[in-house]
Amino acid sequence: MEGPKLLDQLRLTIRRRHYSYRTEKTYVNWTRRFIRFHGLRHPRDLGAEDIKGYLNHLANERRVSASTQSQALAALLFLYKHVLGIDLPWLEGIDRARKPVRLPVVLTRAEVQAVLARLQGVCWLAASLMYGAGLRVLECVSLRVKDVDFAYRQITVRDGKGQKDRIIILPDGLRTPLERHLAMVKTLHERDLEAGFGHAPLPDALARKYRNADREWGWQFVFPSTTRSPDRYTAVVHRFHLSPKTVQSAMYDAVRRAEIRKPASCHTLRHSFATHLLESGYDIRTVQELLGHSDVKTTMIYTHVLNRGGRGVLSPLDIPPSR
Repeated sequence: MEGPKLLDQLRLTIRRRHYSYRTEKTYVNWTRRFIRFHGLRHPRDLGAEDIKGYLNHLANERRVSASTQSQALAALLFLYKHVLGIDLPWLEGIDRARKPVRLPVVLTRAEVQAVLARLQGVCWLAASLMYGAGLRVLECVSLRVKDVDFAYRQITVRDGKGQKDRIIILPDGLRTPLERHLAMVKTLHERDLEAGFGHAPLPDALARKYRNADREWGWQFVFPSTTRSPDRYTAVVHRFHLSPKTVQSAMYDAVRRAEIRKPASCHTLRHSFATHLLESGYDIRTVQELLGHSDVKTTMIYTHVLNRGGRGVLSPLDIPPSR
């Protein structure tokens, strides 16, 4: 009897390691592209030189970004090490895609307010939280009710980037709107329960460990989807969180209507959060902790943003001639 196919083995291995569904899709897609590039040959029959050839193709012919090439490499290393059980030698001689040094796009406080003024309802609240607390868009829409602590004025971000938890601030200005929003969400949840639903997807194996936890109020999403849908793994009908694309689309439209020429996105609100905190005099270590950066060097980019344009330096055009 044949075992599971390679891509199915890859999916199972990723799930056993509790990686996110986005990572699963990404690794499967890169594996599929790698196999097609080599004429549908099985990866077991390919080696380090074949991986180098594919990565060099991505950099030289496809001209992908450095992050895209690194993503492909991570997927292939995972495939060989954890699925095929093959330890590849250190890959040398790879043509690395160049990573341009770019400063993040940052909105002024007035521009942020102009954008928020053109958002409504759930998208306004989500965008306000991203700016007011430095959240990434996926971190925002996947918040659980239990992780919002009104008494301590804080929010716990679970399993953020790098599978790390962190504590962030709950802005005072959003306390009342968020309480009103959660009251409506709770009414929706109670209606789901009455209809025989009310399940929220739980992380890892918690659904088996705590049988009824997925129906408890604390485990529901702060920003639930407007519709119910079956879980891709268990077929249990859940109410998932709001799609990040919904907020991203609303943000794009708000930036356009505010007539802001900067290429601003949801992540721009996070950049603006960090920059405005530094402008207000908060130390960089505090900002690093709130953003969840492992290395302070990542946070240092915002000090360059503050100095952009030579702030504090008087242009020679503006210096009056000496007598």
